[in-house]
Amino acid sequence: MKTQGDFRDPEKVRHLLDAIAQKTSKNWSIMEICGGQTHVFLKYGLDKLLPSQIDLLHGPGCPVCVTAAEFIDMAIQIARQPDTLVVSFGDMLRVPGSCLDLLSARAEGAAVQMVYSPLDALEIAQKEPKRQVVFFAVGFETTAPAIALTIVNAQRNQISNFSVLCAHVRVPPAMTALLSNPAHRIDGFLAAGHVCTVMGSNEYYEIAKKFSVPIVITGFEPLDILYGVYRCIVRLEDKQPGVENAYARVTREQGNATAQQILQQVFQVVDRNWRGLGLIPLGGFQIREEYGQFDALRRFSHLSPVSVAADDLCMGGKVLQGLMKPDQCPYFATRCSPEHPLGAPMVSSEGACAAYYRYRRNE
Repeated sequence: MKTQGDFRDPEKVRHLLDAIAQKTSKNWSIMEICGGQTHVFLKYGLDKLLPSQIDLLHGPGCPVCVTAAEFIDMAIQIARQPDTLVVSFGDMLRVPGSCLDLLSARAEGAAVQMVYSPLDALEIAQKEPKRQVVFFAVGFETTAPAIALTIVNAQRNQISNFSVLCAHVRVPPAMTALLSNPAHRIDGFLAAGHVCTVMGSNEYYEIAKKFSVPIVITGFEPLDILYGVYRCIVRLEDKQPGVENAYARVTREQGNATAQQILQQVFQVVDRNWRGLGLIPLGGFQIREEYGQFDALRRFSHLSPVSVAADDLCMGGKVLQGLMKPDQCPYFATRCSPEHPLGAPMVSSEGACAAYYRYRRNE
């Protein structure tokens, strides 16, 4: 198979669905980690085509959704400083902090701008040397190497008015946290292929062994995802926990050594608070001291964001942990919508609540 259409071929989809149905004899709950995979399941109706014994759980697979409110609060405070501009990706501007989102802060006079790349932020800093430009960096291990390389470029080119508010998070520690919750219902995982393309699969072996679960690395097309489900079901039915790469055309066990090297050079692993999951040991990246001049938390350490208790109407935490489906929330598509979200999973284009709103709200 060489084209995108090959991975959406109806005949091959039917063949895989038949294989899954023939192999499934028990009730199983499988969690996909990536929000992009959640959207594919719903967009193509794959979840409805699977046997009724298979329950899909939607995990914390959206970095915008899991970025803690205190980072947004800090970004807003920075954006309110004179001669300072905060830039970030579009979805991040609409996620609420303790009381405001960045777009609302911009409406009140804060300097906030959307960009498509961290290099855009660096270019703005070069063009406006009298202005502090802060890139609000969010994402999993997939996007972190680009941020690290941008910081290296800023150092190499001596761009002193550029810094990064680093809120990057790491996926394997979050999987460990989910499985450590006594209330979890996870029998197996579909791991995100793009994260594994960067980091490889080494970190997953210990998780699979400790919790006796299968972890199957999958891609993002319908056939990729269904094949991942099939291999996960095979391992569950045959009582074979472990790690399997069902996305071998892209992902290698060792990952991308160059990307890993730049991550290790610029970042160090730290504990990180995840929205909806709480503090996760080793759950994030922080800029190393050697690049501390580009760390916005250090540059603006004099600021003390005023945090307000977040609105507890949002049940996004349960959604992100796979303990609730978005349409089981009493506020879904009523008080909570993409135009007026109560929480991050309805804001982000990869959020599970946004996916249900787009593809299932009329049901």
